Order: sequence, then structure tokens, then C-alpha cells
Amino acid sequence: MSSSGSSVMWFRRDLRVRDNPALLAALDEGTVTALFVVDPAIWSTAGAARRAWLAANVLALAERIPLTIHHGDPRDVVPRVADGRRVHVSAETTPYGRRRDDAVAEKVELVATGSPYAVGPGRVRNGSGDPYQVFTAFARAWREHGWPEPAHTPRSPDIEQGDSHERALEELEKAVADAPFDLPPAGEEAAWRRWRAFRDDGLRDYPTERDRPDHDGTSRLSPYLHLGVIHPRSLLADMDTSSTYANEIAWREFYADVLWHTPASAWEDLKPALKAMAYDDPADAIEAWRTGTTGFPIVDAGMRQLLHSGWMHNRVRMITASFLTKDLHVWWPVGARHFLDLLIDGDVASNNHGWQWVAGTGTDASPYFRVFNPVTQGIKFDPQGDYVRRWVPELDHLPGKSAHEPWKSDVGYEQDYPLRIVDHADERREALERYQSARD
Repeated sequence: MSSSGSSVMWFRRDLRVRDNPALLAALDEGTVTALFVVDPAIWSTAGAARRAWLAANVLALAERIPLTIHHGDPRDVVPRVADGRRVHVSAETTPYGRRRDDAVAEKVELVATGSPYAVGPGRVRNGSGDPYQVFTAFARAWREHGWPEPAHTPRSPDIEQGDSHERALEELEKAVADAPFDLPPAGEEAAWRRWRAFRDDGLRDYPTERDRPDHDGTSRLSPYLHLGVIHPRSLLADMDTSSTYANEIAWREFYADVLWHTPASAWEDLKPALKAMAYDDPADAIEAWRTGTTGFPIVDAGMRQLLHSGWMHNRVRMITASFLTKDLHVWWPVGARHFLDLLIDGDVASNNHGWQWVAGTGTDASPYFRVFNPVTQGIKFDPQGDYVRRWVPELDHLPGKSAHEPWKSDVGYEQDYPLRIVDHADERREALERYQSARD
């Protein structure tokens, strides 16, 4: 392995050239070997859509700069490629990422600069030096803490020619070819185009439009933020940081902070108050939920949007999560794992703590007895039924909001839409009774 470069830049959740402090730190040392490692621990556990999205963005980065792409355990690959040189990274903050980096750092000098967040997890603390438990207090302190200006973009970075493994390249190209549906445009330029379009046309109406799954009112930047194709600091520098959209970025940073302080909360209840809760494991009902055949139109539309696009509107994420945890009485990790299998923006901190927010076991001050009614939620946020008809063709003959209640129409089931698998009112009562006995 050549060691003509002065250092190595190991890319992970920072697949970009712009606003990348770790890359600048590496370039300060001279010629850089830009490395990406296809890590079997991540690759083998990701579904086809997630692999395709990661692969597409790695290949897009490889078109911008010479990228050395290898396949294997980073604990072996990184020291071999480094060959005694320093290795620069953006600090990783997930439980797996931290363990992996600690192991690699035993073999090479790992230099961390920046993170995937505007404010690195663990930095925002209250007056006693403790982490914040509640979002509103965190968001206030997060804004007061502030973040650096975006880092400058290197004009012609001194990166040596990539020395990639054929197998690694083939694996990435095959993943893109095997994508189960059309992916969004990949890469840094696509992310910036998406941001500018949203900033110019969508940001003003975002506070009201973001709750409407029937409209294209969200930024659709979460898949790019997830892989660091664009950095949240770049977005914050380009908007009013008191805005509703900045608040959504703060939520992402809050959940990363929670996971940093309590890594076990990735897959266990953050708050132990409901440890005694009784859960069910109804295989047929869980399968109906996964496939979007529960008989509740807004739930089925969301689950089918997830299956066929690798993304789901955030309001509908809450509705579908509430249905699984409160109507089917299933423990939230079952749903969180399904989402992470399919979501191209699936981030363990945001996804799993979002699930706990709905389930009532997480950071939220509002307790377990918030149970979303899937019918009234559907009518409120998809008032004309357009979202339901788009994803549930068996209901495309029902006009307006009647698509949300096919049981009220004489022709509601003539296109074989499934009957409701539960009675929501009964299951809501059951959920509240279980909550009460768990608290007692």
C-alpha cells in the first residue's frame, strides 16, 4: 500500500467536500488518501433501499474526488491503508460508531474534527452540567450555545488517485442497480439543489405545510442529512435560526444528544416507568401493519409509501407508530426496526427516540395516554383524501375525505380494500387500562 499521502481522510456519515472540517484538517497535512470502507457490520444489516442510497452517495462522492473504496472490517482495513499515517474523521456519535472508532484508534492515530451535527452531542448541558431531558429546554440552550460558521470549501484538494478494491466497487454498483425503487438524486450537488428549491419556495409555508402529507411541503433533506451529504450547519447559516425548520434540526440534535448520554436507549425504554407494561406479539396484525393492509386508510397509505419509496411523511410516521404501539399493543422496537430496515433517512437516534416519543417511554413530557385516532388524524391532515388515494389504489374511487372512512360508503369495499383489523375505540381503552396497571 502506497503511503505517499501525508494523511488519510476516512469518510463515513460525511459524504461531501463542502463544509467538511475533517477533510480540511487532513489536507492541512499535505496529500490525502480519501478512504471509504464498505463495512459488513453495517452493509449486511441494511435493506436493499438503504444499501442503494448509501452506495449512490459514495459513488457520487467518488465522481467529485479520487476515492479509495475498500470492503472489510474497518479495524483491519483502516490501519492497513493508513500504513502509519494519521487518520482524520468526523467524530462518530452512535453506539456502534463509537465502539468501532475506539477499536480502530487502538491501531492508528485517529484525529476527530467536527461531527454530523451543528453542535456535537454531549456539548449542550444545563447549569448543573447535566444533559437536558426535555426538548424545549435543550433547544433554547442549543441556540444559545451556537455553532461555528460553515468551513470553507477546498478549491482543488490534493487527494491522491484512488486505489479501490474491485469487489467493493462492484458491490456498490450492484446495490444501486438493485434499488427496489427510484432513488432521489444522489450526491452533494443534488442535496444543495434540493435545499435551494425548498429555501426559496417552501421555507415560508413550512410551519403549516409540514403536517400535510398530501402536499410536498417538507424539505426532503433528511436522506442527505443522514449521510452527511449536506451538513446542518450549512443549512442553519442560510436561514432564520428561530424558524420552525431550525427547530426540526434541533430535534435531530436533541435525539443524538439523548443517545450519546444513554446509548442503551437505542433499543430499550429510556424512561423505566413503563417497564411493567404488557405487550402483545400478534404476528398477523404486525404483518398487516408492515404491508399496509390494516383497513385504516392513513396507516396503510403511510406503510405503503415507506415500502415503495423508502421514506414516509413525519406526521404519518407518528400515526403509524401510534397504531402499532397503542392499537396493536406491540413494543416499539418492533416498529423501529422495521422503519430502520426501509427508511433511506433511517437514523437510529431520531428514529428510535421518535418511536419512544409516540410510545410514551421516551423523552416526551406528554405521557402514554396520548393515543392517535387514525381516522380523525387522517381527515385533519389529509382533508381531501389525496394522500390516501395516491398510495391506496383500492380507495381511489372514493371522493374527498370519504377515502378515510370506506366503511361509511356503499361502494367502499368494491375494490377489495381490507376490513379494519381492530376496533380503535376498544383498543384505545385497552391501551389505557394497560398503562394504568403498569403504573400501579
